[in-house]
Amino acid sequence: MTTRRFNRQQLVDAAVERTGLDDLGEPTWQEGLDRLLDDLDDSARLNDVGAVLVETETVNYLSNRLAIVEWGASHPGVSEGAVARPVVICGQPRTGTTILYDLLALDPSHRAPLTWEVDSPCPPPATATFETDPRIDESQAVADMADVLIPGFSTFHPLGARLAQECVRITASDFRSMIFPTQYEVPHYNRWLLHEADMAPAYRWHRAFLQHLQSGHGGDRWLLKSPAHLWHLGALMAEYPDAMVIQTHRDPLKVIASVSALAAHLRRMAADSPSVATAAAQYSDDIFVGLDRSMAARGDGTLPAGQVIDVQFGDFMADPFLTIGHIYDQLGTEFSVESEARMRAFLAGHPGDGGGGGSRYSFADTGLDPGELRERACGYQQFFGVVSEEIV
Repeated sequence: MTTRRFNRQQLVDAAVERTGLDDLGEPTWQEGLDRLLDDLDDSARLNDVGAVLVETETVNYLSNRLAIVEWGASHPGVSEGAVARPVVICGQPRTGTTILYDLLALDPSHRAPLTWEVDSPCPPPATATFETDPRIDESQAVADMADVLIPGFSTFHPLGARLAQECVRITASDFRSMIFPTQYEVPHYNRWLLHEADMAPAYRWHRAFLQHLQSGHGGDRWLLKSPAHLWHLGALMAEYPDAMVIQTHRDPLKVIASVSALAAHLRRMAADSPSVATAAAQYSDDIFVGLDRSMAARGDGTLPAGQVIDVQFGDFMADPFLTIGHIYDQLGTEFSVESEARMRAFLAGHPGDGGGGGSRYSFADTGLDPGELRERACGYQQFFGVVSEEIV
């Protein structure tokens, strides 16, 4: 009998011991965690550092869930808080979603979940100490370690305690999250997540997490972001039927090359021999599943025409503030001079291209046939008017 490296009950026991709590709320987290741990054992080829990382992250996610459930039980008004008209950025990975998110989050009328409060959500952040909370420095210390463990990672994806955090870090506590197949080679879990999992519980948890955060520090309107939403637009819109969605678009071949390089780089923290080609084999299918679903959502009304803003990557890179002005026009809100100044100052200090520079990856590294992929991309590119980029 093969000895399993990870045991769900031991991880739960560790979280219970850490927090002194034992109520994890709805048992929806169990299926995803079991599938994830099985695949981590069977497929991920983890090294010793990776095994420790998995255990640490899993206990953290479980501990946060325990704390949020307990806080909600002892503060029943939290669950009554409205999450109205959220703005959700959900384009494909490596299409400028992160820099767009970071810029829009600088507008004080937008309430984005920041990394430090997602890392340590209990107690809920308080307005009076939102800029000075000691959890900020603790979170920043963890972010600073990323470049130590994976040299150069921040050139792929910016990190920082005060930066807006993605929704995959929130749904991770329900163990229905794309963060796991990005960090680790878990093909069976990934297949379940994209094709079989009921995502409604993940979005219920997502709402509960936002209600928890806003109970101590609110805002006019939530600003959210994750490429993962694109695969689950039905579940997203069922939970947030009044959401305004921003979908970014880019040549899928560039997306596949860039996200495969990112995943291979990220997996180096946990496995000794990740490859771009292995990641590309996954993403060459996954990307098109997401694109097909996005087109279907437009056709069947899942994503109503009046609740979606399309942003072309090339347009955004050429003139970010013209694009942002267009977004504000469609949101029906004011793009203030003060917010624009904050955004311009931030962009000046973060001059990366927002979607992965060609110097950091090569399509040739994927081992894929560009002609075959171009044919698969044709329908999406025609549907959304997405131009082809040079493939090198």
